[in-house]
Amino acid sequence: AQLALLERALFECADVVFTGGLSLFEAKRCQHRAIYPFPSSIDVNHFHKARAPGEEPADQLTIPHPRVGFFGVIDERLDIDLVAQASSTMPDVHFVMLGPVVKIDPDILPRANNLHWLGSKAYKDLPDYLRHWDVGWMPFALNEATRFISPTKTPEFLAAGLPVVSTAIVDVVRSYAAAGLVDIADPEDIEAKLRSALAQPREMRLPAVDAYLANMSWQRTWDA
Repeated sequence: AQLALLERALFECADVVFTGGLSLFEAKRCQHRAIYPFPSSIDVNHFHKARAPGEEPADQLTIPHPRVGFFGVIDERLDIDLVAQASSTMPDVHFVMLGPVVKIDPDILPRANNLHWLGSKAYKDLPDYLRHWDVGWMPFALNEATRFISPTKTPEFLAAGLPVVSTAIVDVVRSYAAAGLVDIADPEDIEAKLRSALAQPREMRLPAVDAYLANMSWQRTWDA
């Protein structure tokens, strides 16, 4: 309730409002006379580095393949139960999780021989990790905290050349899955979707991915 009051006060003070994603824009569009969706934009060239050969970070070097990876803040938006389920039902697959643990107790994170919590990494180092992954995944919980998120890591994974599997986040479904660029999974079919993604040649979707991402650079967003 307090947050809603603060948001209303902010809207009253603002001449223009930008939302981070289309679903949030649709939820707020009637609350301000000049409100616009701000598209996800990325440094495409930075994540393209993951498509080229390169050395592997020492803390990932001994993790076997196949690898399914996630990077980002590890908090209440992550479906911890889904992570535990996937690592349990796919013991031959190794799950690499990068990012700081925030707002949740680290003790609740599932532990398994094929589940690797490697902690925070510098932005500049992300391509060095991603180039050695086989699939990128976004195991977000479907809750109030994720209702309007528009994860920038979706186009970042795609720019890195990885097949991507995600839970049914609205903006991911409408912007990426509908274009055939991301596979959507739920707890019932997560193993099947991940194994299908692992079996995909990396190059299969790259022409469509690159065409889609051509309009998503920060420079293009600024120019628009």
